[in-house]
Amino acid sequence: MTYADIRVEKKDGIVLLTLNRPDRLNAVTWDSWREITQAVGRLEEDDEARVLVVTGSGRGFCSGTDLVAAAAAAGKAPPGGSRSERLRSRFLATAAILACPKPSIAAVNGVAAGGGLSLSLACDIRIASQEARFSAIWSRRALVPDFGCSHLLPHIVGMSKALELMYTGEMIDAQEALAIGLVSQVVAADELMPTAMALAERIAKGPPIAIELAKRLAYRGWRQELESQVEYEEYLQRLCIESEDAEEGVRSFLEKRDPVFKGR
Repeated sequence: MTYADIRVEKKDGIVLLTLNRPDRLNAVTWDSWREITQAVGRLEEDDEARVLVVTGSGRGFCSGTDLVAAAAAAGKAPPGGSRSERLRSRFLATAAILACPKPSIAAVNGVAAGGGLSLSLACDIRIASQEARFSAIWSRRALVPDFGCSHLLPHIVGMSKALELMYTGEMIDAQEALAIGLVSQVVAADELMPTAMALAERIAKGPPIAIELAKRLAYRGWRQELESQVEYEEYLQRLCIESEDAEEGVRSFLEKRDPVFKGR
């Protein structure tokens, strides 16, 4: 299938999903999330697919929501389907990756911020280039974490560090991400994809039934909790979006200046 915002390639049991909006540092739109969800859904029915590898084209992994596109669409009806369908295909895209029985690896080649951070967290294993950077950037826009970050980040790095990152929106580099357990490896930029693909090949040669069941066991307590948390994130995000601070957060980003929040 041909997609507009992503590329999907399969070879020797490895499915490589590449976010493909390099001019926007692979910032995602609602359509991008829908395509990701569709591509991941197809893996479940493909017995030849053994491992999913997710990366970004160009300099970025995923810089989060495309605020330029979001601002242009402000006031318009959300695209496609019922509210429930929209929730499943966008806000629950990360839940779909977690629920997918195939093992997944995020090869983080550049910035992973906001929804891009959530996307990397939904993968089982994260390998970072030395150029990678990570940010739970939502607080800088007067928003709450979404796409599952509020559930996944505390589980992965611990509550204290997760809250520090979510409160401050601080951008951390690959070495700090390694130190806090956000990623499992940091490699030179030119070694990122060979390293990720070598690990994927090793996993793909293993026993698929046992590996898929191991993933199911490991995430048994997470999946339903994640879906419930994502729904609550969406509810709280809508409250934030209606605030003056959120408008200021987006406006300051588009005007390339520091925001001034007033608690309204």
